[in-house]
Amino acid sequence: MRLLHTMLRVGNLEASVKFYTEVLGMSLLRQKDYPEGRFTLAFLGYGDEAHNTALELTYNWDTDHYDLGNGFGHLAIEVDDVYEAAERIRKAGGRIIREPGPMNAGTTLLAFVADPDGYEIELLQPKN
Repeated sequence: MRLLHTMLRVGNLEASVKFYTEVLGMSLLRQKDYPEGRFTLAFLGYGDEAHNTALELTYNWDTDHYDLGNGFGHLAIEVDDVYEAAERIRKAGGRIIREPGPMNAGTTLLAFVADPDGYEIELLQPKN
């Protein structure tokens, strides 16, 4: 397992990408719109995602700001098999808050688990 990315919700994607790239020196690694889900994802980092943890900025098209208390999204961990990992976590007493399956408006296989404080951790299965 390895830590993949941290997600933050942003109210102005252009300003946020500009800050992380121009102020903090990250590179925009990839960006994609999901019209059916009405959101855009932008991934930034200091190196390629195969070898480095990234920052995921999520821009929900209908939201222009967030309270700091709900700006944090989740941590992500890559697992070989999202279904097996969720079952193993469940058997160990973990709380699955989103059952394994394809993401909203996409095909990536994922699940979510909550830690004891309620912080969300996304389990992601690598694409073939």
